[in-house]
Amino acid sequence: MLDEKSIDLMRRMMEAFGPSGFEREINALCKEYMEPYSEEVLVDKLGTITFMAKGESERPRVLLAGHTDEVGFIVSSVSEEGFLSFNTWGGWWSQVLLGQRGVIRTDKGHVDGVIASKPPHILPAEERKKVVEREKMFIDIGATSKEEAEESGAKIGDPVVPWSPFKIVQDGKVAMGKAFDDRIGAFVFMEAMRRIKEQNIKHPNTIYGACTVQEEVGLRGAQTIAHLIDPDVGIALEVDIAGDVPGIKPHEAPTKMGQGPGLLTWDRSLIPNQPFKEFVIKVAKQAQIPIQLSLISGGTDAGKIHINRVGCPAVVISVPTRHIHSHVGYLSLKDTENAVLLLIELIKRLDKETVEGFTAL
Repeated sequence: MLDEKSIDLMRRMMEAFGPSGFEREINALCKEYMEPYSEEVLVDKLGTITFMAKGESERPRVLLAGHTDEVGFIVSSVSEEGFLSFNTWGGWWSQVLLGQRGVIRTDKGHVDGVIASKPPHILPAEERKKVVEREKMFIDIGATSKEEAEESGAKIGDPVVPWSPFKIVQDGKVAMGKAFDDRIGAFVFMEAMRRIKEQNIKHPNTIYGACTVQEEVGLRGAQTIAHLIDPDVGIALEVDIAGDVPGIKPHEAPTKMGQGPGLLTWDRSLIPNQPFKEFVIKVAKQAQIPIQLSLISGGTDAGKIHINRVGCPAVVISVPTRHIHSHVGYLSLKDTENAVLLLIELIKRLDKETVEGFTAL
């Protein structure tokens, strides 16, 4: 199971600052942790950092991708009264924003703020019934003038992330916090690579674990790192929308928190390689690791990896997570552990013949 060192890493990763385009802090943290378990560290010109671990053969090259950018915001103006307007980075539902705290990174340091709007107490009755759109919201940093706001360092283009401390709840079974999408994916491959190194687990391939950037704004880091690595097979490690909350029908989101990692059957960016998908199901059964079949309407890094160069067989393994793209999510540590175990079992079996079989006719 996940040990104290793993949980500490998870905490530091989730609490790190890093919306799309500002992943330096989180990727530096990952680099410091992963260097002892890597033969080589590569960085592409977009900022994706990749850790290479040699196995018994140079090929196949197995690309493991987990994006480290989180959904966030960007300051779009500073009003004369000292309030900040903002645009969203990544997909946000306006209803989850009001009253939530955020952290603005300025050239003078971090500034705390809260997302607010015109108070309902002074709205007409009919207007109080309407959903407040993001365009009518602002970030209040406690300033009373534009000069005070600018003195704090706030300016157009400053990035903002949710303020949400990481915590373990439910007697150690569940983690809550921000940025599970998708730092839990990066955590899964980092934990797998650590165990492979520490336990001297043999694998017939070379592993490339990539902390990709700018996934939330167009899967950009996956495209550049796939071109650099030229993988023979790819596995995106992701979150999934846990469908075990009120109002969700099984066909809308079939995975449930605590019942095992998910395996994607399709999304708008990827139809997974079918022999590879069936291989994952077979390995999970052999290793007695619970797995759930999944589908989502979004996209993942695998959407770019699988069309790299002449094509690359790819699948997505996920950790079911409640309330993604919000200030606070929940996920099962047992699901996370099982995702790590499944990934290790796959890596042990991805030899040249097996990988070539994914595209053989």
